[in-house]
Amino acid sequence: MITFFVVVFAAIVFEYSNGFHDAANAIATVVSTKVLTPRQAIAMAAIFNLTGALLGGAVASTIGKGLVDTDVVNMATVLCALIAAFAWNITTWWVGLPSSSSHALIGGLCGAALATARGNWLVLKWNTGLWPKVVVPMITSPLAGFFLGALVMFALFALFHRFTPGAVHSVFGKLQIFSAAWMAHSHGTNDAQKTMGIITLALFTGTKAGSFGHLPGWLTFLQTPAFAIPAWVKILCAITMAAGTAAGGWRIIRTLGHKMVKLQPVHGFAAETSAALIIQTASVYGIPLSTTHVISTSIMGVGAAKRFSGVKWTVVERIIWAWILTLPATGLIGFILARAVAAL
Repeated sequence: MITFFVVVFAAIVFEYSNGFHDAANAIATVVSTKVLTPRQAIAMAAIFNLTGALLGGAVASTIGKGLVDTDVVNMATVLCALIAAFAWNITTWWVGLPSSSSHALIGGLCGAALATARGNWLVLKWNTGLWPKVVVPMITSPLAGFFLGALVMFALFALFHRFTPGAVHSVFGKLQIFSAAWMAHSHGTNDAQKTMGIITLALFTGTKAGSFGHLPGWLTFLQTPAFAIPAWVKILCAITMAAGTAAGGWRIIRTLGHKMVKLQPVHGFAAETSAALIIQTASVYGIPLSTTHVISTSIMGVGAAKRFSGVKWTVVERIIWAWILTLPATGLIGFILARAVAAL
């Protein structure tokens, strides 16, 4: 029982770090184009992350029961996965790299589950979960973000090329508020769901193991005999994500909003709209996308459509390396932690 509360605490800490780590996803462009002040942008992102987090549950189900064999997972497995993901989040946040909190959590979970199963690779649901819902989208979603961002930008160029720069700036200065709000909402529908899935996995495995069999009456709500996301888990994760978003993530905001491409409101609108459309679609089908990958490549696509040389490709190279390393690094951390716990 104590282990479960430690798991919930670790999940809340991770969700909070996810909020400030990924706050840049929703607001970097709207801040860099000066459509909103940083305070206004963070407040808006917090509100719409909250609304998004409260809706749906397909992504939570994928994380909780679609990637690893739940019969093998225990409380310690979940805890090690969360610690691995949090460690990676903090490291990449510190150096200002927009890495994926989603892939950090997935890598940590797979590594910890593999250690719990004593190296039995069958614990990983490769064909039904990891390959179609993690690996393939990890490759295709950044490409989709890049090309859709470029396509939307080309379309806007064609539609508004006769307008004066001042008129374009005025129109998209207003429209970008809506695109940033949609981006924040879509982020909530996908990213916040992942921690919901992890907590529900802990509840489900704890119930099966009999950890909640002798609870006082007021704690019987913890019993989860079937894998279903409890309402209190949704509310807890949604509020925590919103609070983390409100804390901001200025290091990553500077990387996405200033260092990679010089943006105007029309570029911010194109990038946010493209990313939000991709993320929202993935959420419907339970695909745990990296919202960081999608918005980053959407910004790259918009920048390349504007002028290919306008993208600072040296910054892009650093970001891509962080993406490549996330799954193996967190998988290794999760594996080592779980083996260490098993040895105690």
